[in-house]
Amino acid sequence: MAETVSTQPPTRGSSNDWVQYLSQVEMPVLAETLREISQLTDSDSSTVNQLADVILKDADLTSQVLRLSNTVFYNRSRVSVSTVSRAITLIGFDAVRAMAISSLVIDALLSRNPRTHLLRCLARSLHAAVQARSLLPSRSAEKKEEVFVAALLSHIGELAFWACRIPQADELDRKMNQMDPVEAQKEVIGASFASITRGLASTWSLGSLVKEVVSSGKANSAASALVRHSLTLAEASERGWHDRQVEQVVEKLAGSLKESKEDLQERVQENSREAAEVAVSYGMPQVTALLPDRDDGGSPGEGQLDSHGDPMLQLQILRELSELLVDNPDLNLVFQTVVEGMHRAIGLQRVVLLMRDRRGHHLITRKVLGEGTAHWRDEFIIDMSSRDLLAKAATAGENIQLSNPEEKPWKNLERPGFDRHIGRRTGLFGPLMVGERVVGLFYADNSDLYQPPDREQFQAFSHFVQQAQLCLNNLSESSG
Repeated sequence: MAETVSTQPPTRGSSNDWVQYLSQVEMPVLAETLREISQLTDSDSSTVNQLADVILKDADLTSQVLRLSNTVFYNRSRVSVSTVSRAITLIGFDAVRAMAISSLVIDALLSRNPRTHLLRCLARSLHAAVQARSLLPSRSAEKKEEVFVAALLSHIGELAFWACRIPQADELDRKMNQMDPVEAQKEVIGASFASITRGLASTWSLGSLVKEVVSSGKANSAASALVRHSLTLAEASERGWHDRQVEQVVEKLAGSLKESKEDLQERVQENSREAAEVAVSYGMPQVTALLPDRDDGGSPGEGQLDSHGDPMLQLQILRELSELLVDNPDLNLVFQTVVEGMHRAIGLQRVVLLMRDRRGHHLITRKVLGEGTAHWRDEFIIDMSSRDLLAKAATAGENIQLSNPEEKPWKNLERPGFDRHIGRRTGLFGPLMVGERVVGLFYADNSDLYQPPDREQFQAFSHFVQQAQLCLNNLSESSG
């Protein structure tokens, strides 16, 4: 008798429970199609026909494969391709199979729930895939496509989970802002993403190289070692190309590839540019902003990236604020507009406004925007009598761009326990004053994105804080 599969996500289940749930409830079609494509090998002409048949069964997949077949990344000859069979003949079985696998995964994930965690993981996986394919010394097309797919699917457990619209994803999103990510995974879902990935690699027949890359042991081949290095490089580069871990990986790769560190550093940055182009080719331009800047000349750990903000929207919202301040301003509307402007127009990922409570001893959350901030409403509280980092920033009397919390006078101050980024990564603080008394505070950051708020964003943030302060001043004068 066939075993009945629960349609409900596991509650603190094992990795096997999650593999079964993802495979049979959330993504059965993807799982089956991946198994079908992955098991095909270029052994004879009939297999080529089988690959074409699998692709042609899906009109969207056919369209995507043909589009990719005409990109420089796959088609260096730039010979026009208009049929799947022509693509397999001209570009090669392995390249087309890699396109099909990659397209299926990306489309299946993005069509479900494109939350920030999913986009960030996709960007990292695609970046690593492009790095591995480019850096592989072998001229074998089969090997190049194999390492590309292995890197892309190396976080399939994490990708599949974040694509689910389930309460556990919302809860884990909240917990990962408070504690170590792996510990949060075990607490909320009962298993780590790594263990779920290992289970899916086997259940979905993703290939021996994928299994080797995601295994807990040492790399058993040069190909799996390269993919692992590429994954580490992709993650570390999010903190900037001068990050110490980037330098360590480049040094290891330079030795194995017999290249100079300087030449290899240039190559990996060029590969990052190509990863952005590949992302657009695969129909996910939204992840390009999450890839490291190719021309990073900043200090260590400070990955530079063009602001996510919209200067025209900033001007429009500031104009609206000026109009609101003409007569008797609606304080609530002004503050709501300022928070929205900071988030949407400046591009700051997380923004909160805290105001004094009735007793005057604490600043408590009044308005908040940004993914992963739901818990702030109940937990973001500043005790004004304490000597912790948040209280000191609130009482500093000026706008602050806290770029290095490890420097004095912040170094020895207690960090908040409700969020693992605040007070540990770059944050912006903008106090609101009535006379000499702090009555409110704006706080903003970019969560765990590698790009910290830059100087331009801080200046725009300060401008918005100034508008809120003008509103307070007007109300104080009219009531006085």
